[in-house]
Amino acid sequence: MIEWLLINTGLLVTAYFLGSIPTGYAIGRWFYGVDMLAEGSGSTGATNILRTLGKFPALLVLLIDILKGTLAVLLVFWTYSLSFTSELATNAGIQSPDLLQYWIAILAGLIVIIGHTKSIWIGWKGGKSVASSLGILFALDWKLALATLGIFALVLAISRIVSLSSIFGAIGIAILMIITGEPLAYQIFAIAGGIYVIWRHRSNIDRIFKGTEPKLGEKLTTQIQ
Repeated sequence: MIEWLLINTGLLVTAYFLGSIPTGYAIGRWFYGVDMLAEGSGSTGATNILRTLGKFPALLVLLIDILKGTLAVLLVFWTYSLSFTSELATNAGIQSPDLLQYWIAILAGLIVIIGHTKSIWIGWKGGKSVASSLGILFALDWKLALATLGIFALVLAISRIVSLSSIFGAIGIAILMIITGEPLAYQIFAIAGGIYVIWRHRSNIDRIFKGTEPKLGEKLTTQIQ
């Protein structure tokens, strides 16, 4: 039982540290000498990187942040596919390890999201977790991930507002998970993760209602304090 608990605890701790890698902050500081926590919205995500540093660093941050979420979930599935893990589950009296892996996977996913927004390396700050959430979705169900990306792209094409597109994507994936009959664990992840992502965008929502949220390619008219 102790070994079984240690394996699952290790998976969740690893998920946090993957999520907490401050990609945007590191690229800004190491390659451009810029403190992203003091620029624009103060976020270390790809959108603020785009506004501050440009397209290439933003694309790099986007891809790495997606990869963080994907790796954390795939690591869970890979670990549960090992015969060693199955033997430990049996010895620990776990009746349905195949079912349990879905719950561990979505828990790891939620922890990645928290790690991305509350990184231990940069004073418990971070990004909005949109890219990492997309990476998690690709590991859970790539078809729904593409559908969510489609919703994001459609709203972005119409509004030119990244934050609004992210919010619609968060709402859309929750609805898609339910209507397509995905496992309950996945549905809970989509709802909980979506609520958290939307909550992280509360300042953006305020600016959207005020009409001051910058569109794609624009910068914030006021900097963070």
